[in-house]
Amino acid sequence: MANENKKESRVWYAVRLFLTMLKIGAFTFGGGYAMIAILENEFVSKKQWIDKDEFMDMVALAESTPGPIAINSATYLGYKKAGIIGSAMATSGVVLPSFVIIYLISLFFERFMGLEYVGYAFAGIKVAVIYLIGAAGIKLLKGMKKNTMTVTLISLTVVALVVLSLLAVRFSTILYILVGGVVGTCVYLIHIIRKKEVTK
Repeated sequence: MANENKKESRVWYAVRLFLTMLKIGAFTFGGGYAMIAILENEFVSKKQWIDKDEFMDMVALAESTPGPIAINSATYLGYKKAGIIGSAMATSGVVLPSFVIIYLISLFFERFMGLEYVGYAFAGIKVAVIYLIGAAGIKLLKGMKKNTMTVTLISLTVVALVVLSLLAVRFSTILYILVGGVVGTCVYLIHIIRKKEVTK
């Protein structure tokens, strides 16, 4: 009986995840980064399925693994709440609206883009996307634990981004992620070694 209830609750969570991700996927413009603020609002503030710390970890994990951040986040959330069926439903929900819309647009792309009102709409959407990405970045920054390592890494990353942009030097953002991961791992290992030395 307990197993049946557990299965039912997983299926119920999976359906809720699918519907929520379908809504987010259908009404979020600007890709995964623009989606971060909406995901946080939906799953941390409203539903409270995960806390802020876990959300930050999820975003870091989703960004540092292959694939789009929105899909990786959906898969993580789905698995967390309803196992494999949840990850499949959440991922399907976030992908389906984009797939359908892009497929329909592709059928008459040239005529669609040639419409004057479509051009105006996309110009407005671009502005909104910049805001959504900026808002997501500020929220993540506020929610992040402030310590010497994180503040130093953020400062160095921002300086590097600005300097390299001004000098027109192309530098892959993947390297920033890898360097951040390596530094974080090294700091963690040093912390463990120091703890062991203190306990001896």
